[in-house]
Amino acid sequence: MVASIVLDIHVVWAWVVVLSNALVGSWCLGAHWFAPLRVKALWWSVIAAESTIAVQVILGVVLVAGQGIDAPEFHMFYGFVALISVALLYSYRTQIKPWLYLLYGFGSLFLMGLAIRAMLLG
Repeated sequence: MVASIVLDIHVVWAWVVVLSNALVGSWCLGAHWFAPLRVKALWWSVIAAESTIAVQVILGVVLVAGQGIDAPEFHMFYGFVALISVALLYSYRTQIKPWLYLLYGFGSLFLMGLAIRAMLLG
């Protein structure tokens, strides 16, 4: 019973990951060219969208390690690549300051793509 509840949350939360990163990625790309979009709320939204990935990975780990559910190997691979990509985005933020909005825009869309790919495999 617990496994099915966690699995349902994992499935629904995948859409939260996809949609939040799609919105934030689009917002960041728009902010690169349109200065009025560069507001503090953008960065809080980026943090929220990227945090959804950590929650999703934790849910997946609970399913595999705690509930004994077998997931396709590449499904897990894409999840961990997404989590590592968040760290890489954060690490590059100071090195390419003039293109920060492009970094997070394309980075968030990349994360969205990883999530979609993981959904197709899982």
